[in-house]
Amino acid sequence: MRYVAVVGPGEATEAQTATAHAVGAGLARSGAIVVTGGRGGVMAAASRGATESGGITVGILPGTSREEANEWVQVAIPTGLGELRNGLVVRAADTVIAVGGAYGTLSEVALALKTGVPVIGIGTWKIDGVESVGSAEEAVARAT
Repeated sequence: MRYVAVVGPGEATEAQTATAHAVGAGLARSGAIVVTGGRGGVMAAASRGATESGGITVGILPGTSREEANEWVQVAIPTGLGELRNGLVVRAADTVIAVGGAYGTLSEVALALKTGVPVIGIGTWKIDGVESVGSAEEAVARAT
């Protein structure tokens, strides 16, 4: 079973949340476990898509309370590490799919590339090593 992290901004655009939802749903249908940072925006959309499609979702949270997870996280892991939890999100994954991206996403992309975890990007940072794709379906196909 593959673990795929879906990363992106907590304050995402409507297009980013739609893409993340489709990615989460596609990953769930392919049998992958969806790992996120467990909060809002892209993380919530991917978790919702996966849950609605019968998948398993894991949220690795920055704070110390499971209650801070979005409602679609099934396994909530509070870390108390703040943004440093981004490293745990990446380390838990076989592949990372980045949808959009703010600085937290940039850190996750960099950590993944540094540790040899493949990164697939949809409208994210243009960095050597990130495989850019044009759709959620293509990202899921490459990740699974």
